[in-house]
Amino acid sequence: MGDGETLGSVLREARERRGLSLRAVERHTGLGNAHLSQIETDTIARPEMAILWDLAALYDLDFAKLLALAGHAGGAAPSGRQRRRMTVALRAMSELSPAEQTEALRYMAELKARRGRGDG
Repeated sequence: MGDGETLGSVLREARERRGLSLRAVERHTGLGNAHLSQIETDTIARPEMAILWDLAALYDLDFAKLLALAGHAGGAAPSGRQRRRMTVALRAMSELSPAEQTEALRYMAELKARRGRGDG
């Protein structure tokens, strides 16, 4: 990552290289253009991973790099196996309805909470 490079600057530059307006990105992703603007200006510095996935796909960017810029990477770069698992999981999520995605995310949050309590 270059000096002074932020998530917002990387996303804005990628959008502009593709010649897309914020409204065009909104049409492609379903994300509100105001929300996208806040991400691009780093007002929202740590958007959800699913948003980063959608933008990485649309802009043909490295998802792991976006995760790192957003502070989701946890320090160490993910292994190839971890990246493949995440890719499979995110593809599966994209095939679910919004209600099913919400249910899956709730389940994952419960699994994480159990692990934190030592239950699982």
